Amino acid sequence: MVDEQDKKIISLIQGDLPLDPSPFALLAKKIGMDEDEFIDRIKSLKERGIIRRFGATLRHQEAGFNSNAMVAWLAPDSRIDQIGKAFARFREVSHCYHRAPQRDWPYNLYTMIHGSNKEECYQIADRLSRSTDLKDYELLFSEKEFKKTSMRYFPEKTHEKTI
Repeated sequence: MVDEQDKKIISLIQGDLPLDPSPFALLAKKIGMDEDEFIDRIKSLKERGIIRRFGATLRHQEAGFNSNAMVAWLAPDSRIDQIGKAFARFREVSHCYHRAPQRDWPYNLYTMIHGSNKEECYQIADRLSRSTDLKDYELLFSEKEFKKTSMRYFPEKTHEKTI
């Protein structure tokens, strides 16, 4: 069960965290809560499966990664977990997904890789290929980014404590 306090917390943490040494203390204060209770409630949401993960989004162009590619791999079903875990260990891989192949598209494993240019992305894909002995893959380069935002599950409201 998600109560109103949980909804307020989710609303506050689903966007960017404040650039501050104590971001949770600042957010907790907005809803009249102390930092420890705020963090405990986030942990509870995670333990109850309401929050699956807590992550950060890298704005890769601002960090110097000017090229990215989705690499579509044709992996044997019997090795999907092993290969996915191997790919996930590469620092250049930000996402790794298993998807069902489609009639005209046989690929079933996907990695998003980031490099400083297209040539570096090809080199990264080659290293991934050699590390798992997968030879059948395609690089799909991003041409233009249209949107990069996180889901918003509860509308943002003013969370200022009223006195």
